[in-house]
Amino acid sequence: MGPSHPPLRFTKSRRLVRGIHRWVTAAAGALALTGGLVAAGPQASAAGLTQITAFGSNPGNLSMYTYAPDALPDDAPLVVALHGCTQSASDYYAHSGWPTFADRYGFALVFPQTSSANNANSCFNWFEPGDGKRDQGEALSIKQMIDKAVAQYGSDTRRVYITGLSAGAGMTANMLAAYPDVFAGGAIDSGLPAFCANSVSAAYTCMYSPPDKSPAQWGDLVRAAAPAGTASWPRVAIWQGTADTTVKPANATELRDQWTNVWGLGQTPTRTENLSGGTTLSIYDDASGRPAVEVYSISGMAHGLAVDPGSGPEQCGSTGTYFLDTICSSYHTARFWGLDGDGPSTGSLPAPTGLKVTGTTDTTAALSWNAVDGASSYTVYRGGAKVATTTSTTATDTGLATGTAYSYTVAAVDAAGAAGAVSAAVTATTTGFTPTCHTASNYDHAAAGRAYQNGGYTYANGSHQSMGLWNTFTTHTLKQTGPGYYVVADSGCSV
Repeated sequence: MGPSHPPLRFTKSRRLVRGIHRWVTAAAGALALTGGLVAAGPQASAAGLTQITAFGSNPGNLSMYTYAPDALPDDAPLVVALHGCTQSASDYYAHSGWPTFADRYGFALVFPQTSSANNANSCFNWFEPGDGKRDQGEALSIKQMIDKAVAQYGSDTRRVYITGLSAGAGMTANMLAAYPDVFAGGAIDSGLPAFCANSVSAAYTCMYSPPDKSPAQWGDLVRAAAPAGTASWPRVAIWQGTADTTVKPANATELRDQWTNVWGLGQTPTRTENLSGGTTLSIYDDASGRPAVEVYSISGMAHGLAVDPGSGPEQCGSTGTYFLDTICSSYHTARFWGLDGDGPSTGSLPAPTGLKVTGTTDTTAALSWNAVDGASSYTVYRGGAKVATTTSTTATDTGLATGTAYSYTVAAVDAAGAAGAVSAAVTATTTGFTPTCHTASNYDHAAAGRAYQNGGYTYANGSHQSMGLWNTFTTHTLKQTGPGYYVVADSGCSV
């Protein structure tokens, strides 16, 4: 981290605010990612990006760049992607992997860009009240870009999504809260709860030690920012590295509390899954069995956006500053939003009844359900993603992680290939348990739920082994040997 500075107060003068931002470097509300003062990223110029110069009054002084695949159909989705500090639209275009999925699944992209004229480190001003609220400053500029893109590409206004990294993630959270009528979903990557801060000094607190508000208090911040009477909310994915020292992992917990409360859900996940790159996915389903909030925790990842370079179907992006080789977050986010087209469509057939789990092993789950008149086949969904098609009323899902809960639904498909209504969800939990190893500071272990602190000291969950002082300097390796049970394994940890 670069040098820190004592917090200064904002005035209502925009000129003074910009002056203050000039000295904000690595840690203040400007959310500079790591290291000392870094020059602002270059202006967007990558091939494939198109700059749009006339998109509205632009009170936030932002630039608009877009990308759309050839032969984009009408009523295609639209994704807005906000870069992090010291980055540009071209950086996000080149490294994030989003253009790959725009080409594959057919949707348009908008890349808003800020500059050093707004913020010394080219960060979106997520912490400034005049920029993060509905119809004000940078937030209004982004909304105007969306309106322009919808008109230009004929986008489906029911399928507009927003994602962002770091300061862009802080602004994403604010946009989801302020414009729930605009966005069907969002993804907050290494970010902070909506309206966590309204000053530079408060931004310090949010980044390093976010307020431990109750879920209702966090939810109230969203409800207060949204239009009165809002009853429908975006589906939100939260991405966080456990070794992030710029935006502490506790922010992911507070984000989870905020958005599950907005959805009227509890904070216990419906199920968890183990993904590649040391990623644990916790899923919170709504009343219909669809994922409403997902939390992706990436073991050992520092501050940045998760990418996975390669040519595989689940890979994307390229490494760079704050683009970290772990897992393709853009792929999993696109699937969570249903951009892959594998989500259930609405046909005329009724939902199958009697869906039940007939058996599980360490790696499989067997299901059965009642037949539907007129069905030519059935589609099985795991966590909202299609995993099987069968002409029978039974199916077995394979290749699952041990000791993990999975949610399943099924839909009947008619002769024309249209899937009907989705059944009620059932949960299948595989047998066994897969040990995992985690190396992190005592603070991060506690923030990730592997340990707890008492009286300034840290203890492993389950085994209650002493780990020393609760701080960011003491590091241990913990081995998870059972659900919620961890032991100190500094001498060596194998799975």
